[in-house]
Amino acid sequence: MNDMILLKQGEIVLKGLNKRSFEQKLLSNIRKRLNGLGNFDVYSVQSTVYVEPQDDGADVDEAFERLRKVFGVVALSRAAACEKDKDAIVACAKGYLAEQMRGARSFKVETKRSDKAFPMTSIQVSQYVGGELSEAFPDVEVDVHEPELTVHVEIRDYAAYVHAQPTPGAGGMPVGSNGRAVTLLSGGIDSPVSTYMIAKRGVKLIPVHFFSFPYTSELAKQKVLDLATLLTAYCGDMKVEIVPFTHIQEEIRAKCPEEYFTLVMRRFMMRIAARIAYRNGCKAIVTGENLGQVASQTMEAMACTQAVTDLPVLQPLIGMDKEEIVTVARRIGTFDTSILPYEDCCTVFTPRHPKTKPSVAELVEIEKALDVEGLVNEAVAGTERVRVSCFE
Repeated sequence: MNDMILLKQGEIVLKGLNKRSFEQKLLSNIRKRLNGLGNFDVYSVQSTVYVEPQDDGADVDEAFERLRKVFGVVALSRAAACEKDKDAIVACAKGYLAEQMRGARSFKVETKRSDKAFPMTSIQVSQYVGGELSEAFPDVEVDVHEPELTVHVEIRDYAAYVHAQPTPGAGGMPVGSNGRAVTLLSGGIDSPVSTYMIAKRGVKLIPVHFFSFPYTSELAKQKVLDLATLLTAYCGDMKVEIVPFTHIQEEIRAKCPEEYFTLVMRRFMMRIAARIAYRNGCKAIVTGENLGQVASQTMEAMACTQAVTDLPVLQPLIGMDKEEIVTVARRIGTFDTSILPYEDCCTVFTPRHPKTKPSVAELVEIEKALDVEGLVNEAVAGTERVRVSCFE
């Protein structure tokens, strides 16, 4: 039987004259996710994307798992196609959903008829198919209110389709449809979640990681690359920019008051992230900051760190509590890697009594002891780029 995948578009359906550009980006992302899984035909009609295997070598099981994490899709179903004929639909449902029918105690049929030229109404189709299935599977009761199994029939332009209950998709907007940004990726719990959340809004991301060897180990660096790899299941392939940060931190420790260490360090991070953003055509910087979580995330502190760039700073976690962030981290599969005991550069030279209510003027004065431009240039020039993908 012709087993295929139907994907329902999300917010794209609300777009106006530019809707087609969003659909094209979604189709492109879907095709990329199917690389290496065989030959598939991918096309969109009436706000539904059809993924049809073209030969027996196509891995539909793995394709379905990958497509569950494609932003822009709100629901997806394994389905079988048949002729737009009532008896053909019944035969398709009997064969394709036989296992589900035998395993259920109750069922009902729901029909959507996009092709209004079809001679039966949606209710008539549901009644006819439901009656035939009831005869074929007499041990399964009909329950139109709370069925254990819902048989879905869709009558569309090219064919009729039969499937069981759809699986929720990732939602959001297609990655790349809303521009590009850099995202500060540490080894903690928060930054992978913030990266995921901005990617869900259709942003193509370039992770930036600050690496302070030998104060942080190669294992800490690998941990971040592992996190980035996990995120590519949702974000698509990415290039991680690894910035050497040791010299900057040593200069800060030698020449700046201890209570300002973290603030000066974060201002350097923002400057470097902005440089990398401009170099890659990015329009924003994404951070995992959460208001009041640590001393450097007070309103005053964040104002000081953001003052060094004119790019928008996107903070998707700003109003979440830690439990909410952890819940998302577990759901997207980054939590277990994030809690591995390898420290990142943010824990190096942590002040005993950090300044919580600084002013921009104070930071500007303190940074006069540093060769800010020279240190930024050195770090940007030494950046290492590593391509990551979970599909290889």
